[in-house]
Amino acid sequence: MTANTHVALDILGKAHSPETASSIFTEKILHKPLRLRPTSPDPNSQDARAHRRLQRLRKREKSRRREKPKPLSAKEKRVTGIYEIPKQSQKYEIYVPLYRMWLGYIWEILGMVKGKQAWVTAQAAGSKIVSADFHGAKLSVVRSKCVSLVGLEGIVVRDTKFTFQIITERNELKTLPKNHTIFQFQIPQPDIVAETSDKDIADGDMGANALVFELHGDAFEHRAVERATKKFKQRNLAGL
Repeated sequence: MTANTHVALDILGKAHSPETASSIFTEKILHKPLRLRPTSPDPNSQDARAHRRLQRLRKREKSRRREKPKPLSAKEKRVTGIYEIPKQSQKYEIYVPLYRMWLGYIWEILGMVKGKQAWVTAQAAGSKIVSADFHGAKLSVVRSKCVSLVGLEGIVVRDTKFTFQIITERNELKTLPKNHTIFQFQIPQPDIVAETSDKDIADGDMGANALVFELHGDAFEHRAVERATKKFKQRNLAGL
């Protein structure tokens, strides 16, 4: 046997001719795949384990889809700044169309129709007013424990549980606490607003027959969503 000859070829050469031995060696030995017994666990058990794991993952994903998204925490809201109004958006004229839209909303609530006299009483309108959404309303402070707030007026851009945030005509964002504060707002007649431009509305031209309401912030400490479903009862206020 030479140094470069395969041992199997030498053994075949003793029983066959060189051509036959070479042919058998090439077909049966050189090109024959070597099948080794796997040392890993039974593939059937592995497949069953992977199948069970896949079923668990699918079940978990399905239950996760049914769950409601978790609300953001107060810290996450502060970090993301989702409720902050950018400086470039703190302009009074931007929110004048929102105020006009709010007037249409409050007219519908009170049953005020253009060209028709509407009778609005405190008993009938009180429960509707306190349940209304004040985003877009134009409020002014008439009385407050903090004297520096008296006289401030603007369009509400955010109504929280304890505060109103307004944009004043000077393009300033002000936060007004509801506690110990009395707010006033006026609702003009639909006929007046239909003939009034946005500039006149921004200047506060309400007409002579505008309805004047006052909100006592101490009794108004509810979020807009909560007020929509809350039933308010008439009662005397301690501060009056």
